[in-house]
Amino acid sequence: MLTTAEKEIQKSSKKDLYEAPDYYLMDELLTEEHKLVRNSVRDWVKKEVSPIIEDYAQRAEFPKHLLKGLADIGAFGPTVPIEYGGAGLDYISYGLIMQEIERGDSGIRSTASVQGSLVMYPIYAYGSEDQKKKYLPKLASGEMMGCFGLTEPDHGSDPSAMSSTIKDQGDHFLLNGAKMWISNAPFADIAVVWAKDDQGDIRGMIVERGMEGFSTPETHNKWSLRASATGELVFDNVKIPKENIFPNIKGLKGPLGCLNQARFGIAWGALGAAMDCYDTALRYSKERMQFDKPIGQFQLQQKKLAEMITEITKGQLLVWRLGVLKNENRATAAQISMAKRNSVELALNIAREARQMLGGMGITGEFPIMRHMMNLESVVTYEGTHDIHLLITGMDVTGLNAFK
Repeated sequence: MLTTAEKEIQKSSKKDLYEAPDYYLMDELLTEEHKLVRNSVRDWVKKEVSPIIEDYAQRAEFPKHLLKGLADIGAFGPTVPIEYGGAGLDYISYGLIMQEIERGDSGIRSTASVQGSLVMYPIYAYGSEDQKKKYLPKLASGEMMGCFGLTEPDHGSDPSAMSSTIKDQGDHFLLNGAKMWISNAPFADIAVVWAKDDQGDIRGMIVERGMEGFSTPETHNKWSLRASATGELVFDNVKIPKENIFPNIKGLKGPLGCLNQARFGIAWGALGAAMDCYDTALRYSKERMQFDKPIGQFQLQQKKLAEMITEITKGQLLVWRLGVLKNENRATAAQISMAKRNSVELALNIAREARQMLGGMGITGEFPIMRHMMNLESVVTYEGTHDIHLLITGMDVTGLNAFK
């Protein structure tokens, strides 16, 4: 039976009282536009995501009604130029948007990341003018949703070995193969898909729902990203019009370029999850009484909190600098890998420590920590695993390729 103090903590936990940590006064490095963008997304998350996300996660259901709101706050393709329906924002704004959405839930951020970085970005970067005009405005507004097909049942960290193929049939291509672990797949209107052509070159294309032979079975029984829709993409002799092929890219650099965009957003997003866990643990430590004093007064609890805010602050400085480099078109793939790996690792560690601070209450849906922890177990794997990103950094500093 809960004590009076525990009931009060439980009651207050249902309100979104989040206050973002800013130990090194990082706000001073942001422009007024950056802060305006961030604050508008933060307010939206508090109003629309926080009150419902635990229920949807418990039911393993994606809250599709949030899609319009995500579009309205500019979460779909924020760096895409205004002429194509995007917000025309810089990369720090993009990072802040992802940070605030993932502060609410990693699964909701995944939906936005896929739409902007893995669907809209390749259409903008690799597509024809007709493809840009046809798809980008509708994707930016949320009228159309997309997904990204790269990972296959037998090919995860080694996408160059993919088995999906397109065969030239004269006036069209025939696409065969399968992709799995695809966010947004169950409800996506289009899929940006990568497959090998007759010459063995990896080509990108837009596959539309309704094309004969194209199906998207949903993935069930997940313990992670439960409020996100995940599925497969199955292609059985799907006819792809030649105008749906990206004309401006061949090879693995196409999908890897998309992954760099997404990894940049994840580096910011995972920090948001870490910040939410820290803020929850800090507030709990001041309210939870044991041995006639708040647990935050005990040395070991202060140690946990001090280490959390230190790692968050280091992570904030890392992604801010990465954002500056990205705005200057100087950020390397290896630098993005380092930030993605670092942010997710520190977020997982903070989530686990924060869960311990809340004791038994930490495993309940009354608090967000266990949900963040489970979500991050997916984030540490997708868009390049923890180990793969370490090898990318290792190859970058040594010049020696551990992948071959």
